[in-house]
Amino acid sequence: MDILGWILVIGLFIVGLAGAVIPVLPGVIAVYAAFLVYGWFFTFEHFGWGFWTIQTLIVIVLLAADYAVGAWGVKRFGGSKASVWLSTIGAIIGPFVIPAFGLIIGPFVGAVAGELLSGSSFQKSLKVGFGSVVGLFSSMVVKILLEIVMIILFFIWIV
Repeated sequence: MDILGWILVIGLFIVGLAGAVIPVLPGVIAVYAAFLVYGWFFTFEHFGWGFWTIQTLIVIVLLAADYAVGAWGVKRFGGSKASVWLSTIGAIIGPFVIPAFGLIIGPFVGAVAGELLSGSSFQKSLKVGFGSVVGLFSSMVVKILLEIVMIILFFIWIV
């Protein structure tokens, strides 16, 4: 039973880290679920209010930052509200429409379309589209780093 528990915990950690890059995977929620699985299979004894408070705060920061950092990239490169909205929609829909490259192309096309709809030049629209990709990659880096921090804290707490 211990082996199954560890397989599930490690599997959820892997899914969580992959979810930082692949938006259809649960990401940080999978990492958080791994803590619950560990508790159910082994013990919750290691996890006090401090552990749950820190981990929950990281989850909240990650969920908020996921959208904020993407929007920051668009805004930093001069994008409008329409560009922010359409790049977010592109990030959600893109991977389904173009499985291999939709994660990058979706936000880019969404930001460019939003900027063109707002009346900007094609040159500025491309710049904003590039900003959406910068925001996307920045968001991925932040998510991966914070999820790694969550996993490290988990192991520190149980040892």
